[in-house]
Amino acid sequence: MKIKQDFPHRTREIENLWIPLADGTRLAARVWLPVDAEDNPVPAILEYLPYRKRDGTAVRDELTHPYFAGHGYACIRVDMRGNGESDGLMEDEYAPQEQADALEVIDWIARQPWCNGNLGMMGISWGGFNGLQLAALRPEPLKAIITLCSTDDRYADDVHFKGGNMLLENLGWAATMLSFSAAPPDPALVGGRWRDMWLKRLDEMPLLADKWITHQHRDAYWQHGSICENYADIEAAVYMISGWGDSYTNSIPRMMEHLTCPKKALLGPWMHKYPHFALPDPAIGFLQEALRWWDYWLKGVETGVMDEPACTFYLQDGVPPAPKYLERPGQWVHTQSWPAPHDEVEPLTLLLGDAGLGTTTPLSEDKLIASPLTTGAHQGEYIPLWFGADFPPDQRRDDALSLTFDSAPYAEGIDILGQPTLTLRLSSAEACGQLHARLCDVAPNGESALITYGTLNLNLRDDPSTITPPVPGEAFDVRLEMDLIGYRLPKGHRLRVALSSASFPLVWSPKRRADLTLKAGAPTLELPHAKAAYVPMPFETPESATPCRVKTQRSGHPKRTLSEDVGSGEVSVIVEDDMGDVQFLDHGLQVEQYAKEVYTSHPDDASRTRADIEWVYRARREGDEGAFSVRVVSRYHLHCDEQTFYLSAEQLAYEADSDDTVSHKRWEREIPRTAV
Repeated sequence: MKIKQDFPHRTREIENLWIPLADGTRLAARVWLPVDAEDNPVPAILEYLPYRKRDGTAVRDELTHPYFAGHGYACIRVDMRGNGESDGLMEDEYAPQEQADALEVIDWIARQPWCNGNLGMMGISWGGFNGLQLAALRPEPLKAIITLCSTDDRYADDVHFKGGNMLLENLGWAATMLSFSAAPPDPALVGGRWRDMWLKRLDEMPLLADKWITHQHRDAYWQHGSICENYADIEAAVYMISGWGDSYTNSIPRMMEHLTCPKKALLGPWMHKYPHFALPDPAIGFLQEALRWWDYWLKGVETGVMDEPACTFYLQDGVPPAPKYLERPGQWVHTQSWPAPHDEVEPLTLLLGDAGLGTTTPLSEDKLIASPLTTGAHQGEYIPLWFGADFPPDQRRDDALSLTFDSAPYAEGIDILGQPTLTLRLSSAEACGQLHARLCDVAPNGESALITYGTLNLNLRDDPSTITPPVPGEAFDVRLEMDLIGYRLPKGHRLRVALSSASFPLVWSPKRRADLTLKAGAPTLELPHAKAAYVPMPFETPESATPCRVKTQRSGHPKRTLSEDVGSGEVSVIVEDDMGDVQFLDHGLQVEQYAKEVYTSHPDDASRTRADIEWVYRARREGDEGAFSVRVVSRYHLHCDEQTFYLSAEQLAYEADSDDTVSHKRWEREIPRTAV
């Protein structure tokens, strides 16, 4: 990455600025802007998050916002109510209060003497979500957004549910937020009231998993904040971006098809990070691309950004499976729109038949899909996030527990771009069940690399808002879309469709082990064959502003471990998200974070599925000004029987090096199992 220091505009930074709200709450903001902005007002770019501007996003903020400020923008990074140095309490993600506050923030920014009244929003993940949500509310100053790794449908494509199945990330993210939300405001910015603010946050901490597990099908709770309820609400221009290494891809084809506003799409090889520093490479000059977007929509400069093809995709080359990639070779392509015209992406229909995966031979007899509930241990993380061993390794062990259909070798290979879709007829042995489908790249040496996958809760097979349990033994039709993917199958490799009736710990086990039967006939895979021409790298080399000055006191060592108890048959997947111990040299704040997630399943007994998660957070500063030291331990546990989820949690907070708690909260909940 090229570090730039010579910008068209000299800039200044306001380390902490208070934004007053109508109810008396003050939100804390960090601001970068040209030094002459009050004499020559500029457009503003807002990033609005709960992740603490002081330390949580400081490293990426300093790469990004000073860069935009140096090119003539006011950049405002705001911590939401109840986070960082901001007043108040946060009750939930994407709550009406969050959006109401943001509308006030936008209005406040537009009225500042350094802003010319034109505003954009940019954000990844949470910030990408609320960019879409705020655009749907149509505040007058908001002219354009850049939304990265986000969703249009909070039920279908977020960390909570997928295909109607409850993701284990639902609990994992709840545990993460339980820890993140327990971070105190920095005494160096808020003074002596920091401790009272912190203790009030701890005392009124919401148990987010309770709400998220309670709403097991698509209802009004998930409809709120889902812009797919009325795409026409958005009039601001939308640039949507994600990566194949991330979980937020499926919203892009839906938004490209249904949004009526000006729009563009970009998908690269990256995990859940901004594309100028994300892995795997190739990273791109995202900040330069964003400037082209902002200059066009906020300054009226003809940059050509809207004269190019609407969609840019990176087709990843098939490579040997590995739990982590530093680089993915591949080719860039454009499509004029999405859905792409047939001369750019052509659907091919393949049969899952007696001869495997092909074009002519149907399935002459029923086939059993009888997967142990421990199947899926090699799926990889739902969201590759912390730079650990998050990607799926060789799939052969899970393939062996699945019903598989292999193609003949593709002599010339084949390019894939889109959502491979299965149409099947099934029956379930129980009044519940799950279908999981993986599309794999099988090399001549037998290695099986995951290309993409899909999952479906058979209780919600027809409509995610309507619970319709299967009648045991009675056949029904299903259509399962796999995740959007761009992939180049190498010459001589085969495609494999692997069908299983479990995928743990991707999703929570069904109420009972439910073996499935694939019915004879013509089960099909519709494969999107990419025919678009390759184009040279369409982006510049990554640039950034000067990196944040940090000192690593202890390096993080994230890892993922599989463990099998041969006697009991239980399989555990252990994920350790170790982010190390880092000190911010400009202000002395030192932060250490570590998490351990243990997910356990039994091959046959669904009541033995369980999850245990612990987060440890430490923050401290030495010296005479703003000195403090805190430690918070947050724990979640979940297990179940056929009727009930049993959820428990606790949070213990300490000061200095004392073992005496200053706050200790416990929660116990019993949540009826409805759809899951």
